[in-house]
Amino acid sequence: MSTPQRHILVDGSSFLFRAYHAVPPLNSPDGKPTNAIYGVSNMLRKLMADYAGDVVSVIFDAPGKTFRNDLYSEYKAHRPPMPDDLRVQIEPLHQLVKAMGLPLLMESGVEADDVMGTLACRAQACGHQVIIVTGDKDMAQLVNADIILENTMSNTRMDIQGVVDKFGVRPEQIIDYLALMGDSVDNIPGVPKVGPKTAAKWLEQYGTLENLISHAAEIKGKIGENLRNALAQLPLAKQLTTIRCDLELPFGVDDLKPQPMDKAALRALLTELGFLSWLKTLDNTVTDTPATLDPEPEPETAPALYETIFTETQLDDWLKRLEAADLFAFDTETTSLDYRQAQIVGVSFAVTDGHAAYLPLAHNYPEAPAQLERTATLAKLRPLLENPNVAKLGQNLKYDSHVLANHGICLRGIAHDTMLASYVLNSTATRHNMDDLAKVYLGVDTIHYEAVAGKGAKQIGFEQVAIDQATPYAAEDADITLRLYQVLVAKLQALPSLWQLYKDLEVPLLSVLERIEANGVLIDTAMLAQQSLELSSQIISLEQHAHDLAGRAFNLGSPKQIQDIIYTQLKLPVLKKTPKGQPSTDESVLQELAEDYPLPKVILEYRSLSKLKSTYIDKLPQQVDAKTGRVHTSYHQAVAATGRLSSSDPNLQNIPIRSAEGRKIRQAFIASPAHKIVAADYSQIELRIMAHLSADEGLLRAFSQGEDIHKATAAEVFGVELGQVTQELRRSAKAINFGLIYGMSSFGLAKQLGLGRNQAQDYIDLYFARYPGVKQYMDNIRAQAREQGYVETLFGRRLYLPDINARNANIRQYAERTAINAPMQGTAADIIKRAMLATDAWLCQDQPAAKMIMQVHDELVFEIAETELEACTAKIRELMNAAATLKVPLVVDIGIGDNWDEAH
Repeated sequence: MSTPQRHILVDGSSFLFRAYHAVPPLNSPDGKPTNAIYGVSNMLRKLMADYAGDVVSVIFDAPGKTFRNDLYSEYKAHRPPMPDDLRVQIEPLHQLVKAMGLPLLMESGVEADDVMGTLACRAQACGHQVIIVTGDKDMAQLVNADIILENTMSNTRMDIQGVVDKFGVRPEQIIDYLALMGDSVDNIPGVPKVGPKTAAKWLEQYGTLENLISHAAEIKGKIGENLRNALAQLPLAKQLTTIRCDLELPFGVDDLKPQPMDKAALRALLTELGFLSWLKTLDNTVTDTPATLDPEPEPETAPALYETIFTETQLDDWLKRLEAADLFAFDTETTSLDYRQAQIVGVSFAVTDGHAAYLPLAHNYPEAPAQLERTATLAKLRPLLENPNVAKLGQNLKYDSHVLANHGICLRGIAHDTMLASYVLNSTATRHNMDDLAKVYLGVDTIHYEAVAGKGAKQIGFEQVAIDQATPYAAEDADITLRLYQVLVAKLQALPSLWQLYKDLEVPLLSVLERIEANGVLIDTAMLAQQSLELSSQIISLEQHAHDLAGRAFNLGSPKQIQDIIYTQLKLPVLKKTPKGQPSTDESVLQELAEDYPLPKVILEYRSLSKLKSTYIDKLPQQVDAKTGRVHTSYHQAVAATGRLSSSDPNLQNIPIRSAEGRKIRQAFIASPAHKIVAADYSQIELRIMAHLSADEGLLRAFSQGEDIHKATAAEVFGVELGQVTQELRRSAKAINFGLIYGMSSFGLAKQLGLGRNQAQDYIDLYFARYPGVKQYMDNIRAQAREQGYVETLFGRRLYLPDINARNANIRQYAERTAINAPMQGTAADIIKRAMLATDAWLCQDQPAAKMIMQVHDELVFEIAETELEACTAKIRELMNAAATLKVPLVVDIGIGDNWDEAH
């Protein structure tokens, strides 16, 4: 066989990590993770098809340390360990590559980059072209007339000009370029504050690192000082970033020959991995080049058996089956999505895959068949549903629990919830409703509600759906839930921290939230009615004032008319345009204009009060339950990516507290007679978490000594004694403290404080100089996010960041800001959830005259009998303080009042 004209060298280690983060979680039939194997093998099959006749070799890093660790013991020391669910995929992937007939190369003591570098240079010396398939920027140093890079993820190639276009330096300068910048991920020391632009500028001027070093005295300013301070470590950085091309390898270029597929081994592996689409094509392949994988694996399932329970005998048979099961899936079909109003129309069950039953109880349409009587049948089901020792599974079981409670049944034994399992596994990969989960994890298109009940104005209630149509829809819900459970739980169990978070925090919290929702909060509707009248008067006055300022009447609710008044008539400056090129009237633009012009300020006030009136003051009375006189919100566990709870109908999280009108709304949230509202709020919890995560000595000291953290920061940043900190300095320090943990830039801080951008940057630089641990943490967490594609909370909750390496700078920077903030916001969410579990357990066990009625951000709100205030508040503080152990103390502020506003 003659030597091929091209050698395709695949950076297997690079693509292993990239596939792991790019491909949604997948599992083999026995529950082992396969997403990285799937992604890499898919890419390899495409390469084999694209480069038929050329040699495709796959190079992986060998386990263990390399010569670079001998050069520098801290090399890659800060890299997190490989995730367990990725590590277990490496050996099966290696087996698959070999079965495909591809050369698989690994060399101990060096990296895959060095093996590729050596092979590329040897192939070039033999007169061959080389394509290195990688996403690693370090490989650009190998590019020349015969060696190019290909990135299959972005479908781009890089030749000599491509390197210049991307990096601003020639390929032979890449090593010096990388040495100057260093690498926080690999822990390679460089020159502090030197990024791509500075490194490229210096190399354009001086040509080489050595020449730059000899002229280091010429570089002015702080950056020149940084360069001179780093001179001693630059030769080491250059050694570490240089890819070796001189390895003594136990094989030569001519030894890299494709082998025929080992179809027997490949068939066994594909069966084990569950890659059924590929398996189907294997025996039909006429060449040794396999076909491209389908986008989704195709599950093989037997036809589902769904039955309708019409008789007592059928029901008794199913009850025996359910009572004997280790776990069964359960779902309700109802008359309404409002859990307070919903009544049961039917229930469905599943114990084994593909076999489920629907029990219709209240279908009501002409010629509907006879059904078992609802009250008597639910009474028969009650012992099973209320038995805590019989494990139940569902999709959003909190809703089903409420619905059963409407019929006097307290659902116990909640063991699993597939919505929560999906959310904990990956909060951002997909929406967590059943239809989407079935498509993503099972490859199944489920029957949608609209298919049986119709759409829009013609949609009927489920009680009117014909039972022969209702059965496949409802039974499928239970069946799919059971199948999703098997896939999702296996994935979670492969990730111990997420598994623990799911079973010990999120699933138990489901029942806590149900109790809080059922408790509700008492509303003073008469007070809201009075507020509505007062606000109407203010809104009318603002409208008249706006007309006076404009010189004519116009509709303050019309963006088009506002645009005409502001830009055409008053000729105010255009700060931003809409995508269609029209001058913008959005809130951020009006806020900026309001600093200099009166009309935009009045319009903003009008909008704010109108929104308060329509969203809360007028709507809250309509949401009061007629039976309880209370508002019963819905808390959502699977919405906010960071783990925070959200609420709706009403949204308690968004009631404004900075305006007097917003605080007045909280005055309408009242205690019942002889009771008080108690608000328990974690003080500055995210800053305390930052102190813990960063281990910055200054922050730790300030919190441990009980100092006002904003005053302490002001004293540090502005160089004054603690007693000399003014309110203005404290306000600026507070903006810096909170701004930085949300990843705020100098531009954002300047805008918030009304400063020049340079002065804001000076403040940020001063802050980082005083709190270097915070800067180090932020740098490390960004690097970690870029490397592994996610960040974690203190308790192991993950937030995946698919845009962390995006080419678009704005998108990438947003992901970087999220990487900084998410561990703090997510940890705060985990802590308050732990506090809710502990508090609820105490309330259920000791049964004081108290109940938890709301959770908002970092605050728990209670309604407590006046006679038990002292004992209960002490217990609440104790339980909330014990929810986590940080390097600084947790502090809980507790307020008491007749209403929610007074309790602050």
